[in-house]
Amino acid sequence: MLDPAAPQLVVNSRTLYFSWLPADPDAVSALVPPGLSPRPDRQVFLNQYIVEDETQTSGFGAYSLTYLGISLLGVDAPGGLNPGGWWTTYVASSRRVREYAAARGAPVVAGRTRFDLDGEELLSETEIDGTPLIRARCRVGETGHVISSGHHRYFTRRDGQLISSVYPFVAEPVAPFEIESVEFLQPGHPVYALRPANPLSIGFGYYSPRSSFAYPGGLSVHPVVGAMEPTRPLHQVPASLARSGLPSGS
Repeated sequence: MLDPAAPQLVVNSRTLYFSWLPADPDAVSALVPPGLSPRPDRQVFLNQYIVEDETQTSGFGAYSLTYLGISLLGVDAPGGLNPGGWWTTYVASSRRVREYAAARGAPVVAGRTRFDLDGEELLSETEIDGTPLIRARCRVGETGHVISSGHHRYFTRRDGQLISSVYPFVAEPVAPFEIESVEFLQPGHPVYALRPANPLSIGFGYYSPRSSFAYPGGLSVHPVVGAMEPTRPLHQVPASLARSGLPSGS
Protein backbone atom coordinates (compact mmCIF):
# COMPACT_ATOMS: atom_id res chain seq x y z
CA MET A 1 0.00 0.00 0.00
CA LEU A 2 1.23 3.48 -0.85
CA ASP A 3 1.95 5.86 2.00
CA PRO A 4 -1.15 8.12 2.06
CA ALA A 5 0.97 11.01 3.36
CA ALA A 6 3.23 10.92 0.28
CA PRO A 7 2.42 13.19 -2.70
CA GLN A 8 1.74 11.59 -6.08
CA LEU A 9 2.06 12.97 -9.62
CA VAL A 10 -0.02 12.10 -12.71
CA VAL A 11 0.92 13.43 -16.16
CA ASN A 12 -0.84 13.48 -19.53
CA SER A 13 -4.06 11.77 -18.48
CA ARG A 14 -7.06 11.91 -20.81
CA THR A 15 -9.60 13.97 -18.90
CA LEU A 16 -13.23 15.01 -19.22
CA TYR A 17 -14.25 17.50 -16.55
CA PHE A 18 -17.47 19.52 -16.37
CA SER A 19 -20.31 20.65 -14.14
CA TRP A 20 -24.10 21.03 -14.29
CA LEU A 21 -27.14 22.18 -12.34
CA PRO A 22 -28.96 19.28 -10.68
CA ALA A 23 -32.52 18.01 -11.13
CA ASP A 24 -33.02 17.80 -7.34
CA PRO A 25 -31.18 20.65 -5.55
CA ASP A 26 -32.51 19.58 -2.14
CA ALA A 27 -31.10 16.05 -2.55
CA VAL A 28 -27.74 17.56 -3.48
CA SER A 29 -27.76 19.84 -0.43
CA ALA A 30 -28.47 16.87 1.82
CA LEU A 31 -25.18 15.26 0.78
CA VAL A 32 -23.03 18.16 2.03
CA PRO A 33 -21.83 17.56 5.62
CA PRO A 34 -22.05 20.06 8.49
CA GLY A 35 -19.24 22.59 8.30
CA LEU A 36 -19.50 23.04 4.52
CA SER A 37 -22.06 24.91 2.41
CA PRO A 38 -23.11 24.19 -1.19
CA ARG A 39 -23.29 26.98 -3.72
CA PRO A 40 -26.73 28.58 -4.09
CA ASP A 41 -27.16 26.94 -7.51
CA ARG A 42 -26.15 23.50 -6.08
CA GLN A 43 -23.63 22.94 -8.88
CA VAL A 44 -22.43 19.33 -9.30
CA PHE A 45 -19.11 18.43 -10.96
CA LEU A 46 -17.83 15.28 -12.66
CA ASN A 47 -14.25 14.36 -13.53
CA GLN A 48 -13.56 11.24 -15.61
CA TYR A 49 -9.98 10.46 -16.54
CA ILE A 50 -7.79 7.65 -17.83
CA VAL A 51 -4.08 7.05 -17.18
CA GLU A 52 -3.05 4.65 -19.92
CA ASP A 53 0.50 3.77 -18.87
CA GLU A 54 2.33 3.30 -15.58
CA THR A 55 5.06 5.72 -16.75
CA GLN A 56 2.52 8.55 -16.42
CA THR A 57 2.43 8.33 -12.61
CA SER A 58 4.87 8.49 -9.72
CA GLY A 59 3.47 5.36 -8.09
CA PHE A 60 -0.15 4.67 -9.03
CA GLY A 61 0.44 2.73 -12.25
CA ALA A 62 -2.14 2.74 -15.05
CA TYR A 63 -5.79 3.19 -13.99
CA SER A 64 -9.08 4.92 -14.72
CA LEU A 65 -11.04 7.09 -12.32
CA THR A 66 -14.29 9.03 -11.98
CA TYR A 67 -15.19 11.34 -9.15
CA LEU A 68 -18.31 13.40 -8.55
CA GLY A 69 -18.92 16.12 -6.06
CA ILE A 70 -20.69 19.29 -5.07
CA SER A 71 -19.25 22.79 -5.49
CA LEU A 72 -18.96 24.72 -2.23
CA LEU A 73 -19.34 28.27 -1.02
CA GLY A 74 -16.65 30.19 0.84
CA VAL A 75 -13.80 27.67 0.57
CA ASP A 76 -12.27 28.47 -2.81
CA ALA A 77 -8.99 27.01 -4.05
CA PRO A 78 -5.91 29.28 -3.93
CA GLY A 79 -6.35 32.18 -6.33
CA GLY A 80 -10.10 32.33 -5.75
CA LEU A 81 -11.01 31.24 -9.28
CA ASN A 82 -12.21 27.70 -8.55
CA PRO A 83 -14.72 26.83 -5.81
CA GLY A 84 -13.88 24.13 -3.33
CA GLY A 85 -15.62 20.80 -3.79
CA TRP A 86 -17.02 18.02 -1.58
CA TRP A 87 -16.30 14.56 -3.02
CA THR A 88 -19.40 12.37 -2.90
CA THR A 89 -18.32 9.47 -5.15
CA TYR A 90 -14.85 8.20 -6.13
CA VAL A 91 -14.78 5.29 -8.60
CA ALA A 92 -11.31 3.86 -9.33
CA SER A 93 -10.20 0.79 -11.28
CA SER A 94 -6.95 0.36 -9.32
CA ARG A 95 -6.87 -1.20 -5.87
CA ARG A 96 -3.67 0.73 -5.15
CA VAL A 97 -5.38 4.03 -5.96
CA ARG A 98 -8.47 3.10 -3.95
CA GLU A 99 -6.44 2.26 -0.86
CA TYR A 100 -4.41 5.47 -1.16
CA ALA A 101 -7.54 7.62 -1.60
CA ALA A 102 -9.54 5.82 1.11
CA ALA A 103 -6.77 6.53 3.62
CA ARG A 104 -7.30 10.21 2.78
CA GLY A 105 -11.04 9.94 3.38
CA ALA A 106 -12.27 9.62 -0.21
CA PRO A 107 -15.60 7.71 -0.65
CA VAL A 108 -14.01 5.00 -2.82
CA VAL A 109 -15.68 2.21 -4.78
CA ALA A 110 -14.32 -0.17 -7.43
CA GLY A 111 -15.28 0.55 -11.01
CA ARG A 112 -14.01 1.52 -14.44
CA THR A 113 -14.16 4.48 -16.79
CA ARG A 114 -13.77 4.30 -20.56
CA PHE A 115 -13.57 6.80 -23.42
CA ASP A 116 -14.55 6.09 -27.02
CA LEU A 117 -13.44 8.79 -29.47
CA ASP A 118 -14.79 8.63 -33.03
CA GLY A 119 -13.76 11.70 -34.97
CA GLU A 120 -15.32 14.61 -33.11
CA GLU A 121 -17.65 12.41 -31.05
CA LEU A 122 -16.49 11.45 -27.55
CA LEU A 123 -18.43 9.00 -25.40
CA SER A 124 -17.43 8.52 -21.76
CA GLU A 125 -18.87 5.87 -19.47
CA THR A 126 -18.36 4.92 -15.83
CA GLU A 127 -19.40 1.48 -14.60
CA ILE A 128 -19.59 -0.20 -11.19
CA ASP A 129 -19.80 -3.99 -10.87
CA GLY A 130 -19.96 -4.20 -14.68
CA THR A 131 -23.10 -2.05 -14.84
CA PRO A 132 -22.96 1.34 -16.63
CA LEU A 133 -23.75 4.12 -14.18
CA ILE A 134 -22.97 7.44 -15.92
CA ARG A 135 -22.64 8.18 -19.63
CA ALA A 136 -21.77 11.45 -21.35
CA ARG A 137 -21.61 12.37 -25.03
CA CYS A 138 -19.49 15.30 -26.18
CA ARG A 139 -18.31 17.01 -29.34
CA VAL A 140 -14.58 17.73 -29.18
CA GLY A 141 -12.05 19.50 -31.39
CA GLU A 142 -8.26 19.71 -31.44
CA THR A 143 -5.80 20.88 -28.82
CA GLY A 144 -4.40 24.32 -29.50
CA HIS A 145 -2.06 26.65 -27.65
CA VAL A 146 -4.36 27.40 -24.69
CA ILE A 147 -3.18 26.13 -21.31
CA SER A 148 -5.45 25.91 -18.26
CA SER A 149 -3.63 25.84 -14.94
CA GLY A 150 -4.18 26.57 -11.28
CA HIS A 151 -5.44 24.72 -8.22
CA HIS A 152 -8.44 22.76 -7.01
CA ARG A 153 -9.48 22.28 -3.42
CA TYR A 154 -11.35 19.11 -2.46
CA PHE A 155 -12.79 18.01 0.87
CA THR A 156 -13.14 14.51 2.31
CA ARG A 157 -14.07 13.13 5.72
CA ARG A 158 -11.80 10.94 7.85
CA ASP A 159 -12.11 9.91 11.51
CA GLY A 160 -14.95 12.38 12.02
CA GLN A 161 -12.96 15.34 10.65
CA LEU A 162 -13.19 17.30 7.42
CA ILE A 163 -9.94 17.10 5.46
CA SER A 164 -8.95 19.80 2.96
CA SER A 165 -6.49 19.14 0.12
CA VAL A 166 -5.22 21.46 -2.62
CA TYR A 167 -4.38 19.97 -6.03
CA PRO A 168 -2.26 21.81 -8.62
CA PHE A 169 -3.06 21.10 -12.29
CA VAL A 170 -2.01 21.91 -15.86
CA ALA A 171 -4.28 20.91 -18.76
CA GLU A 172 -4.41 21.39 -22.54
CA PRO A 173 -8.11 21.69 -23.46
CA VAL A 174 -9.50 21.08 -26.93
CA ALA A 175 -11.59 23.54 -28.91
CA PRO A 176 -14.35 23.50 -29.81
CA PHE A 177 -15.99 21.56 -26.98
CA GLU A 178 -19.65 20.83 -26.26
CA ILE A 179 -21.48 18.54 -23.84
CA GLU A 180 -24.36 16.98 -25.81
CA SER A 181 -25.91 14.73 -23.14
CA VAL A 182 -25.37 13.37 -19.63
CA GLU A 183 -27.20 10.21 -18.54
CA PHE A 184 -27.51 8.70 -15.07
CA LEU A 185 -28.46 5.14 -15.96
CA GLN A 186 -29.41 3.54 -12.62
CA PRO A 187 -32.31 5.29 -10.82
CA GLY A 188 -31.94 2.89 -7.90
CA HIS A 189 -28.31 3.82 -7.21
CA PRO A 190 -27.57 6.57 -4.64
CA VAL A 191 -25.53 8.53 -7.20
CA TYR A 192 -28.78 9.22 -9.07
CA ALA A 193 -29.39 12.08 -6.60
CA LEU A 194 -26.74 14.05 -8.53
CA ARG A 195 -28.36 13.71 -11.97
CA PRO A 196 -28.58 16.89 -14.09
CA ALA A 197 -31.67 18.96 -14.64
CA ASN A 198 -33.63 18.72 -17.89
CA PRO A 199 -32.94 20.73 -19.98
CA LEU A 200 -29.23 20.28 -19.35
CA SER A 201 -27.52 23.35 -17.89
CA ILE A 202 -23.71 23.13 -18.05
CA GLY A 203 -21.48 25.33 -15.90
CA PHE A 204 -17.85 24.86 -16.94
CA GLY A 205 -16.38 22.04 -18.99
CA TYR A 206 -13.49 20.72 -21.03
CA TYR A 207 -11.86 17.68 -22.55
CA SER A 208 -8.08 17.39 -22.58
CA PRO A 209 -5.97 14.55 -24.00
CA ARG A 210 -3.11 15.85 -21.79
CA SER A 211 -3.98 16.82 -18.23
CA SER A 212 -1.46 16.67 -15.38
CA PHE A 213 -1.96 17.12 -11.64
CA ALA A 214 -0.60 16.21 -8.22
CA TYR A 215 -2.05 14.71 -5.07
CA PRO A 216 -0.62 16.91 -2.30
CA GLY A 217 1.55 15.54 0.46
CA GLY A 218 0.15 17.68 3.26
CA LEU A 219 -3.51 17.50 4.32
CA SER A 220 -5.14 19.98 6.66
CA VAL A 221 -8.07 19.57 9.03
CA HIS A 222 -10.91 21.97 8.25
CA PRO A 223 -12.31 23.49 11.47
CA VAL A 224 -15.96 22.66 12.14
CA VAL A 225 -18.24 23.84 14.93
CA GLY A 226 -19.96 20.81 16.51
CA ALA A 227 -19.44 17.08 16.08
CA MET A 228 -19.26 15.40 12.70
CA GLU A 229 -21.50 12.52 11.74
CA PRO A 230 -19.83 9.10 11.22
CA THR A 231 -18.54 8.35 7.75
CA ARG A 232 -21.12 6.57 5.60
CA PRO A 233 -20.40 3.29 3.71
CA LEU A 234 -18.35 3.27 0.53
CA HIS A 235 -21.37 3.37 -1.80
CA GLN A 236 -22.49 6.78 -0.55
CA VAL A 237 -23.25 9.15 -3.36
CA PRO A 238 -22.00 11.77 -3.64
CA ALA A 239 -12.95 28.02 -12.95
CA SER A 240 -12.49 30.77 -14.09
CA LEU A 241 -12.51 29.82 -17.53
CA ALA A 242 -16.17 28.89 -17.25
CA ARG A 243 -17.15 32.20 -18.77
CA SER A 244 -15.13 31.40 -21.88
CA GLY A 245 -16.41 27.82 -22.06
CA LEU A 246 -12.99 26.46 -21.15
CA PRO A 247 -12.03 24.44 -18.09
CA SER A 248 -11.09 25.49 -14.65
CA GLY A 249 -9.14 22.43 -13.63
CA SER A 250 -8.08 18.80 -13.63
